Amino acid sequence: MVMAVAAVVEEEEAAVVEMRVREYDGGRDRGGVEEVERECEVGSSGGGGSGKMCLFTDLLGDPLCRIRNSPAYLMLVAEIATGTGTGGGGGGTRIVGLVRGCVKSVVSGSSHGKDPIYTKVAYILGLRVSPTHRRKGVGKKLVERMEEWFRQKGAEYSYMATEQDNEASVRLFTGRCGYAKFRTPSVLVHPVFRHALGLSRRVSIVKLEPRDAEQLYRWHFAAVEFFPDDVDAVLSNALSLGTFIAVPAGTRWDGGVEAFIASPPASWAVLSVWNCMDAFRLEVRGAPRVMRAAAGATRMVDRAAPWLGIPSIPNLFAPFGLYFLYGLGGAGPGAPRLVRALCRHAHNMARRGGCGVVATEVAACEPVRAGVPHWARLGAEDLWCMKRLADGYTHGTLGDWTKAPPGRSIFVDPREF
Repeated sequence: MVMAVAAVVEEEEAAVVEMRVREYDGGRDRGGVEEVERECEVGSSGGGGSGKMCLFTDLLGDPLCRIRNSPAYLMLVAEIATGTGTGGGGGGTRIVGLVRGCVKSVVSGSSHGKDPIYTKVAYILGLRVSPTHRRKGVGKKLVERMEEWFRQKGAEYSYMATEQDNEASVRLFTGRCGYAKFRTPSVLVHPVFRHALGLSRRVSIVKLEPRDAEQLYRWHFAAVEFFPDDVDAVLSNALSLGTFIAVPAGTRWDGGVEAFIASPPASWAVLSVWNCMDAFRLEVRGAPRVMRAAAGATRMVDRAAPWLGIPSIPNLFAPFGLYFLYGLGGAGPGAPRLVRALCRHAHNMARRGGCGVVATEVAACEPVRAGVPHWARLGAEDLWCMKRLADGYTHGTLGDWTKAPPGRSIFVDPREF
């Protein structure tokens, strides 16, 4: 028994010693990264015909697609020596893990309840470790090296997001990497039907220019956590398909955004649409034939009789795209109803764009959450964990952000969804 334990320890130590963490090289690493991504499909137990359903993400040949639109970003890979190289010689390596990260300035609080306090924060995403090399310190080493880069970039905090039931990820970050549970937003997903959704005549929807949208967002989200300082870059990005504001029908829109801010209507709502479909595609794999057939039958009925408005399940078992709704907000008693109209408008945009679903992510106490149509079985309950990287505080009045109570709203940056 003692010899067996010693062998395991030696194996783990050897794996850690031989492991090298370095920056991703697109010229030579893409194949190895894609192989690790395939091995770590969401819901998979590591491949090998487990028969379980899993969510596969196709990054369309660009492993950096989820971070390249951020102000500063980095991707690291962990590789080990295999002992064999080309031609049967030594010196071969294999990628067994990877992680992505980005740094930006976001709102972390407010002064006197209105003036935003911006803090440089880092985000860890896309941590993957090959199933054959887990429990050998690969994930922890990748996180530590990424945090070193975060500190070099001046980040005061680092945070990550995972599903609440992802016990392995939560244990790694909270148990071994020093993170604390921080926020619990919800991912709300709605399928895109074959038929268009009708829009209420009691609602007027206006598309805003990026400059007007920025002005409105900086006014409304001034004290909302994670609102990015470079929101202008988000709104002007080619993947951002527009910002739309909904107001009661008959509301005058003569003076533009400045007049709106000076005297807003009793109820209003706003959201923006981000085209994730051109960045990556999703696919549900391993679904039983019965489930696939049932979903196909709903589409046949919807196609044959679209005037019935029967909900249909899109073909999620082939690569599909999604539109992400960000910057959801509003005010007044009618805001949820107006958000519902905006979501129906976004659904029709996604239908024309050939998407399978529309999705958004909102705080647990988001005031307009009740107006977001969604199917509970398609969504997820997220957990954000945060760690303070800096020794001191830039803003003494704020204190330690990791210990701050949650606000009613949260801004989810579409660049890292």
